[in-house]
Amino acid sequence: MSAAETIGEMARAARGAVAGLAGAGTAAKRAAIRAAAGAIRVRAEDLLAASAVDVAAARAGGTSESLIDRLMLDTARIEGIASGLETVAGLDDPVGEVIKAWEQPNGLRFERVRVALGVIGIIYESRPGVTADAAALCLMAGNACLMRGGSEAARSNRVLLDCVAAGLAAAGLPAAAVQMVPAGDRALVGAMLAAHGLIDVIIPRGGKGLVARVQAEAKVPVLAHLDGINHVYVDASADLATAAAVVVNSKLRRTGVCGAMETVLIDRAASADLARGVVAALLDGGCAVHGDAGVMELDTRVTAAADADWDTEWLDAVASAALVDGVAGAIAHIGRHGSAHTDAIVAGDAAVAARFLGEVDSAIVLWNASTQFADGAEFGFGAEIGIATGRLHARGPVALEGLTTYKTRVYGAGQVRA
Repeated sequence: MSAAETIGEMARAARGAVAGLAGAGTAAKRAAIRAAAGAIRVRAEDLLAASAVDVAAARAGGTSESLIDRLMLDTARIEGIASGLETVAGLDDPVGEVIKAWEQPNGLRFERVRVALGVIGIIYESRPGVTADAAALCLMAGNACLMRGGSEAARSNRVLLDCVAAGLAAAGLPAAAVQMVPAGDRALVGAMLAAHGLIDVIIPRGGKGLVARVQAEAKVPVLAHLDGINHVYVDASADLATAAAVVVNSKLRRTGVCGAMETVLIDRAASADLARGVVAALLDGGCAVHGDAGVMELDTRVTAAADADWDTEWLDAVASAALVDGVAGAIAHIGRHGSAHTDAIVAGDAAVAARFLGEVDSAIVLWNASTQFADGAEFGFGAEIGIATGRLHARGPVALEGLTTYKTRVYGAGQVRA
């Protein structure tokens, strides 16, 4: 069977499962997700063993430690996955929600109602937790999903998929609602991207190469972000303790996540103590700093930034740093070099912060908070299926509402149009 035939067969089965989910109701979807969470806890030792093999193979293949961190499962992360599913199961079911209702003078009544997107293709790398998160979110929003994880997490993904399958079976939901596309065959990815009319939307999660390929080749709508070139701007009105804490956490809490800060911008009017303190906090925390001429004068440990550094997603303990002319300079820099993902301001001046939040055109903007809050769980969504940085349909962490569209129901009493 060719790759196109394989994907076609899986997608048609998924389409049938969407109809089954529509008729199953909220209680059955919640039961399936909760049963999957229970299965994950029961099989925690299997997951740890599978993850150990995946991590060992990745290290042997020369994978960087920042990417190993994305791949690795431990007891706390496994419990986090299970707890995240339970949170999703407890959220309001978006399907059937009446978004808006109105009536026209001719007596026609209108209701705009949320409905599932349909069949969602998810192509992702490294993070096995995506398997569980994506399955739960798709199910709760009434969608079926075809998931294609990376070969580097194949063993972990397999165990997690088995747990989801057990949840579906326990709730009497169709097994085809969540399917795993075999890893290792790149032709299957191409077939997913070409499956117009069979797959309704593609969501990629992974490195720049993967996302760029998906965006370049897809004949199916794509919900994605390419880079997480995120900034923290430290205004002259900022408090040093707050600024240092936010900058260090934004960069160093987990350097390999898409919400990590890659560039710190410091107001040229900031006091010497504030500017030096922020830079020193990064350096003392173990972060290399590539700075412009002004930043290099603040600390002898700073090395010269190259032009390409402002457009680099480091995903490591490295940060770019520049002095800018106030909030206007920060907004201009982010406009030139940002990726519309997540950008933050640290400021004591509310008017300056309001200007930043209003004029920086990113999916997520924060005031006096770490960029590492760019995460669906931190938004109260339980989990996310990805971060979207485009302008259509959904932006920021994509959770239940982002996995729905709407239709309009019209109620008449025999009206005809003149």
